[in-house]
Amino acid sequence: MIVCIAEKPSVARDIAEILGAKTRKDGYIEGNGYQVTWTFGHLCGLLEPHEYAPEWKAWALSQLPMIPQRFGIKVMNDSGILKQFKVIETLMASADQIINCGDAGQEGELIQRWVMQKALCKCPVKRLWISSLTEDAIREGFKNLKDQSEYQRLYEAGLSRAIGDWLLGMNATRAYTLKYAKNRQVLSIGRVQTPTLALIVNRQLEIENFKPEAYWELKTIYRDTIFSATKGRFQSVEEGTQFLETVKSSDFVVTEVGTKKGTESAPRLFDLTSLQVECNKKFAFSADDTLKTIQSLYEKKVTTYPRVDTTYLSDDMYPKIGDIMKGLKDYSTLTAPVLAAKIPKSKKVFDNTKVTDHHAIIPTGVYSAALSENEKRVFDLVVRRFIANFYPECKISTTTVLGEVAGVEFKVTGKQILDPGWRTVFEKNRQEDEKDVDDEENTLPAFVKGESGSHEPTLAEKWTSPPKPYTEATLLRAMETAGKLVDNDELRDALKENGIGRPSTRAAIIETLFKRDYIRKERKNLIATNTGIDLIRTIQEELLKSAELTGLWEKKLRQVEKGEYQAKDFLDELKEMVRQVVFNVKSDNRQHHDNTPSPEGSRCPLCGKGILLKGKMAYGCSEWKNGCTYRLPFT
Repeated sequence: MIVCIAEKPSVARDIAEILGAKTRKDGYIEGNGYQVTWTFGHLCGLLEPHEYAPEWKAWALSQLPMIPQRFGIKVMNDSGILKQFKVIETLMASADQIINCGDAGQEGELIQRWVMQKALCKCPVKRLWISSLTEDAIREGFKNLKDQSEYQRLYEAGLSRAIGDWLLGMNATRAYTLKYAKNRQVLSIGRVQTPTLALIVNRQLEIENFKPEAYWELKTIYRDTIFSATKGRFQSVEEGTQFLETVKSSDFVVTEVGTKKGTESAPRLFDLTSLQVECNKKFAFSADDTLKTIQSLYEKKVTTYPRVDTTYLSDDMYPKIGDIMKGLKDYSTLTAPVLAAKIPKSKKVFDNTKVTDHHAIIPTGVYSAALSENEKRVFDLVVRRFIANFYPECKISTTTVLGEVAGVEFKVTGKQILDPGWRTVFEKNRQEDEKDVDDEENTLPAFVKGESGSHEPTLAEKWTSPPKPYTEATLLRAMETAGKLVDNDELRDALKENGIGRPSTRAAIIETLFKRDYIRKERKNLIATNTGIDLIRTIQEELLKSAELTGLWEKKLRQVEKGEYQAKDFLDELKEMVRQVVFNVKSDNRQHHDNTPSPEGSRCPLCGKGILLKGKMAYGCSEWKNGCTYRLPFT
């Protein structure tokens, strides 16, 4: 008998149907030589500290660090889980072969492997690896089963991640809680959670300590067009006024008119992060909302596997594009031009070197009328982005006009769309929401070099603005690039290796920060609570809160997955780091800043370098730009 183990009952039913297994049993479906069973969530997990050593049950600094010689797993103590595990264990005991049909990703591999290990699986194991749950994809997957050994590195990376999170989370949380919390609360610290919180806290302190500075801009209106002085900002009103007086009495002369034609490519296909970003911007969905919605669309067979970090398709998908387009019957007006000619194959869409386990999120071409309102919204985004990538590029004309008044140069730039190309696909969205894919068109009048005339110059006082608080969209981008602000797609791709967390876990990390009352939401903005700020202020270990350092650990985990780094080396490094963190906490004899703050203008008690400044809500150190996180509420 061949035993198939799926990630959840609904997937097991789909697989059983295709394999011809029709007889429903308690915990599995049987027939045609197959028994199809399932897990749900995490049936197994790592042992708790006291299950390795009884003395680790009590929280005590003297017992830290807790580093088991060998990590073990257990079946979770839940009646439903224990019952289903017993079914799996019984089926595996008499199986001739097992097919791992778990979620085709790192976490899915880990979940299923732990279950098989705990069930003492001894027979050969094959792996089903598919990118969608359509009937065709499942049938094709069963024709191309791989030996489980081919996914050993994926499992090792997942195991290293789980053990690393256990080591750091258990030890750092206990150490900081025991040393600094003074029995008030648990100070929860996590390998990804804490640097993510630090991003939000540091941005908030930057905003609170921001001191606006005045500057002046010189502009002039010529032929109903606003030109800006190329000199840029004036730092004093006297300097700006001097230039204003200079240009007032002379005519505006057009010195150069340049037009450059170019093209714009369609926005790239979605990976999970870019979909979460887009849904947050357009619909104010949380990252978790979007993940749940796109997961549901995947399970309804209308979109492909969602937990991906690539925006490309593999070459073997090219022959399937036509059939997918034909299946999108509600979008036939948009797909007709693509299907009327040979479908283009662009390196901006198809690139095997940019695809590892799964390709970008695209529709499957399977029709489903039973979609919720939110599912329809997300599905529409995925479909339009997909179709747009097979349309011609948008042709544009960029015009730059330079002018001069009494030796002072002015400039204006305008863009004209000559042929909308792929923009046609988003016309509906543009009408509904003017915040479209790119800046709106700005067409200039026809200027001629050498023409001149009167103009209306103005000098406007402006003030520098603080950085904006993180939204879930901008935080996801920051997590993806280890805190670096990057707009360029190619550069962002290069930084993804060092991103913190994985696409599939970032939503859960943000939700955890909400649940622990470290952050709250004000409209779309993410605001750190006093609890969250105090936690980051308390943590002295830079490596615990640095997005950059955490990004390096993530890179090593990806290297483990690729076979470029040994799992043992990663864990040895992490164990040494945990020992150092615990040692530093135990050795910390400084006076801590959890009592009444010193007066404004006094020396910072945390870093000893800065002085205390009065912000909007608290006293904060002037050295915040250099990493000092001292902050206390007013008293």
